[in-house]
Amino acid sequence: MSQTSLVIKLHDNDDVLITRGAIAAGTTLADFDNLVVAADVPPAHKIACREVAQGAPVRRYGQIIGFATQAIHRGDHVHVHNMSMGEFARDYAFGEDVKAVVPAPEPLTFQGIRRADGRVATRNYIGVISTVNCSATVTKLVAQHFSTPDALKAYPNVDGVVPLTHSFGCCIDHHGEGIQQLRRTIGGYVKHPNFAGVVIIGLGCEANQMGAMFIAEGVEPGPLLVPLVMQEQGGTQKTVDAAIAAVEKMLPVANEAVREPLPVSHINIALQCGGSDGYSGITANPALGAAVDLLVRHGGTAILTETPEIYGAEHLLTRRAISKEVGEKIVERIHWWESYAEREKGSIDNNPTPGNKAGGLTTILEKSLGAVAKSGSSPLMGVYRYAEPVDTHGLVFMDAPGYDPMGATGQIASGANLVVFTTGRGSCFGAKPAPSIKVATNSTMYKRMVDDMDINCGEIMEGTASVEQKGEEIFRMIVEVASGGKSKSEALGVGNEEFVPWMIGAQM
Repeated sequence: MSQTSLVIKLHDNDDVLITRGAIAAGTTLADFDNLVVAADVPPAHKIACREVAQGAPVRRYGQIIGFATQAIHRGDHVHVHNMSMGEFARDYAFGEDVKAVVPAPEPLTFQGIRRADGRVATRNYIGVISTVNCSATVTKLVAQHFSTPDALKAYPNVDGVVPLTHSFGCCIDHHGEGIQQLRRTIGGYVKHPNFAGVVIIGLGCEANQMGAMFIAEGVEPGPLLVPLVMQEQGGTQKTVDAAIAAVEKMLPVANEAVREPLPVSHINIALQCGGSDGYSGITANPALGAAVDLLVRHGGTAILTETPEIYGAEHLLTRRAISKEVGEKIVERIHWWESYAEREKGSIDNNPTPGNKAGGLTTILEKSLGAVAKSGSSPLMGVYRYAEPVDTHGLVFMDAPGYDPMGATGQIASGANLVVFTTGRGSCFGAKPAPSIKVATNSTMYKRMVDDMDINCGEIMEGTASVEQKGEEIFRMIVEVASGGKSKSEALGVGNEEFVPWMIGAQM
């Protein structure tokens, strides 16, 4: 691709070109045998570079992204008006593309926080967590007490007091999968190394009983894990007062935390993309994939997620699975989501949002192929259920819906201590207690939303930087932010409202 090209072809077998900017009808693309563009085409959208018969597959990245719903002619704009989903066989070829990881010759360190039990943190928060929506207001009032400028002045090593509330916790099967998953999610936050201490607050009569959750998650109350029940404390204000007192006792202990050089192998990143566009799979996602490969070489961990957003691209992951068993776990999750969508009278292809489509993405197949690029080329070491603790290093996958806050909540509960989030349309995301780095897919959005974006990968499309160079930049920022450097979302205070557990099972 030259810097003057109006379009880019990603693979020799592709049927489409991707526009680098808006192209007017009648424009001649000299680089592609004087192809004449038939209609106005927005940035990041697709133009047919060859004839495609009705019903035939359409390819991008050398992979099927949909099927022509009518004859597509050379020069046509290819989008929802002439392409849609369709069934086709995938070659899972379990493990055929596994490449051995070559360890970094000089392992890096970062300035991390080692907890007394050996866990390693990237931040030093105190958490206030509700077991049920009924205790959400109390939880927020406690954190609000510590939000004034001088409230934590005496504790410079404490990053803040984080309220985590949600809309669930009651009127569900007391022994069902839904409550087990909710307890696993809350338990993952209670045990998260980025919390020096946690106050957990319940109402008292909810289905999500605190004692049962402690037993299920193997945790016990103590000076740094204080349970409070509103009905036992005597109501709202008394519980707020008790929780504030509990936090105040934790603060001096939390303030003793100090950063020290620790191996980068302790960094566990959540891979996220949201507000994706047609550039996501060309710039930011492959660059993040390059950063993942670097992190894995240093012994770190990366969690890919959002099962509906790997749909149609899962065969690229099964080919990198370290065993057939690991690969089959992904296929099993895909089949579960197909059944789930059918049961709910929906379609997995409903996933691309109106914003995704305006940004050039037509089907979930196309979106998924770009999303999987975040995982780089490292072997797939394991597949986990939502919020299940990740117990291996390297690239892993965690099952979750395609809703970003819900996926990130599960990843953090699984152990991610940092989030890297790519976006094309401009997602303003943050997720305490894990700091979030935002990576823009295009320069136009980056410049417009520079207060929210940490890294601009639009330079890849402009020909002024390579995927590898941007991957190195992302990796270096991961190390910097893990060491205490603030990301843009942290500077803005984003992250208190993004705790969104995935609630499954019937509400009764």
